[in-house]
Amino acid sequence: MITLYGFLRPKPDRADDVRQILTALVEPTRQEDGNLEYHVHEQSDGRFFLYEVWRSEEDLELHNTYPPLREFLEHVSDYLVEPPEAYLDTMISPWPDRPSRQALPVR
Repeated sequence: MITLYGFLRPKPDRADDVRQILTALVEPTRQEDGNLEYHVHEQSDGRFFLYEVWRSEEDLELHNTYPPLREFLEHVSDYLVEPPEAYLDTMISPWPDRPSRQALPVR
């Protein structure tokens, strides 16, 4: 399995655009065959943190051809103050076999 994670620091006047683009990618990405996890977080300092887990590098490469993602990546310098800080690693911990998740009681 492949894990991709990193930070994106939007230009102050483009933060809403970046938020909208990233959140619009969540559900379509989660529907992709090789995607196991896909999360977008917003940090208190304005950066966005992405965390993705893919079955294989080939699945991630196929994801990178998704037109809305390609459009964003081709123009990323219009949106960010610096290049994305990204890390691509091989997951060495076992992927858990989980039964369906049940809601935990609220305390």
